[in-house]
Amino acid sequence: MTHILAIAGSPSHPSRTYGILEYATKLLKQEGLDIDLISVRDFPAEDLIFGRYDSPALEAPKASLAKADAVIIATPIYKASYTGVLKAFLDLLPQKSLTGKVVLPIATGGTIAHLLAVEYALKPILSELGARHILSTIYAVDKQIQRQDDGSLRLDEELEQRLNEVLKELVKAVKRSPELAHVN
Repeated sequence: MTHILAIAGSPSHPSRTYGILEYATKLLKQEGLDIDLISVRDFPAEDLIFGRYDSPALEAPKASLAKADAVIIATPIYKASYTGVLKAFLDLLPQKSLTGKVVLPIATGGTIAHLLAVEYALKPILSELGARHILSTIYAVDKQIQRQDDGSLRLDEELEQRLNEVLKELVKAVKRSPELAHVN
């Protein structure tokens, strides 16, 4: 069965970034894909700060990553870069752990001015971790994601359309190229 690991890189919860990731995982589950959703904010801060590669708290996400055919990494953009908590988590992953995996970066920010932060900040670390099949980035401006009274999120039509298109591309990539997976 095709497995996807979705990583939320937001230090706060609830967040727009996590909401987009929940929306994406819901659609992918409807396609019959197996998905694990993790939030890096839930890992012990001491493990992240002190670089504890052997932390027992990281065993499950590392195992999920090892079996993943695809990885979705979602982060808010702060001060023209992805979050520090996401950086600390990515630093603890095994070298080349994204080799052979389809990767979908998703980012949110307050302004369109930070759109290129994914290109110059996040994608280089993804490449360093071995990612070679990186799909088109989804970047959403905060005003495109509205929190409803019931706590749910409503995506504006244009964002929802772009997200649906790239998720179809993700499904097509993992179903077409199962040999990409597990090349670590």
